[in-house]
Amino acid sequence: MHLNVTIDTIRAAQSELSRYLEPTPLLKNNWLSEELGCNIFLKLENMQPIGSFKIRGATYRISQLSEKERKAGVIAASAGNHAQGVAWGSRRLGVSSLIVMPKNAPLVKIANTRALGAEIVLEGDNYDEAYLAARELAKKTGKTFVHAFEDERVIAGQGTCGLEIFSQLPAVDVVVGSIGGGGLMTGTSVALKTLKPSVQMIGCQASGSASMVESFRQGKAVTLAKSQTFADGIAVVSASETMRELLVPLLHEIVAVEDESIARAVLSLLEKAKTVTEGSGAIPLAALENIRTDIKGKNVVLIISGGNIDVNLLSRIIDRGLIRAGRRLRLNVWLSDRPGSLARLTDLIARQGCNILQAIHDRSEPSTTIDQTEVALTLETRGPDHSDTIIQALRDHVLRLDIVH
Repeated sequence: MHLNVTIDTIRAAQSELSRYLEPTPLLKNNWLSEELGCNIFLKLENMQPIGSFKIRGATYRISQLSEKERKAGVIAASAGNHAQGVAWGSRRLGVSSLIVMPKNAPLVKIANTRALGAEIVLEGDNYDEAYLAARELAKKTGKTFVHAFEDERVIAGQGTCGLEIFSQLPAVDVVVGSIGGGGLMTGTSVALKTLKPSVQMIGCQASGSASMVESFRQGKAVTLAKSQTFADGIAVVSASETMRELLVPLLHEIVAVEDESIARAVLSLLEKAKTVTEGSGAIPLAALENIRTDIKGKNVVLIISGGNIDVNLLSRIIDRGLIRAGRRLRLNVWLSDRPGSLARLTDLIARQGCNILQAIHDRSEPSTTIDQTEVALTLETRGPDHSDTIIQALRDHVLRLDIVH
């Protein structure tokens, strides 16, 4: 399949989308800039009406339907953000929509898509299985299939993000964005590389679902044995050869990022940018640890592609991020089972300037002897050095101490 995406097709998309969408903010973040030694700008696509850049491509594609196609309606496959984009665009343009979502799609994305008026079908354990089911339904129903990325008009719609970045920051040097299927980085790269060829475009994927990263390495589209990442918005098992061929000449670099680093980036953006992001939206910040490009002193744009994250998952991510950052400490300690032992333990912790978030005192744990008791502690600390100080202080006063990772 050959897709022709140019600056002219992207400008045409921008002209149409301006009727429905406002440009998203591009904000400099001083905290991150000082920390990383460059000028960090956040392109806040999580501020879109559906909380994701996907609204651009989906709405533009639906706006280009013929009258006959509008009457038949549209169908799409998505883990959530493309689903909401198609549902929003369909409702805005008076078109019916049917969305096939994986059975394990985040509940918040299912609920939001249904609230936008779409009919939902849950099918398959991942995006690829949902995609095949949606294709079959498209044949049976006669509805137009709106692909999440392998579509010239969808890519052109996503590329309007690049036009906005250049308009808001003509001096941009580096742009980092996530890759699921590749539509966002293809469209954005075409726009920016045409307007400013020196711009370095960097793509990133979760290491547990790095199908496009591996495809770049092997020089051909790769299908992974499995996909394992909490960044569901970019969890694509099978890379598209069409998209790989488009991205190869556009990207300066493509990197894989561990989930733990993505979790820490979610936390950093929450604390330092006051913005809620999902894994696929936070990964550009996490990717800065892995890239080989010199970004010192440069203007670096991170595309925060989406913010649709389940609050229960967010709670777990915050917990993991705090642990990785050394600001939350989990310990199991063993004490003599004598009056005052627990009081002396909590007093010792207090004297270290540490806050106890949780303490579970258990005499019945099988690993303890008859004269011992175990206490499971969750502590809030100031950072890794403080944690080390607390651990050393406790080791000197308890029978045994285990760090829980």
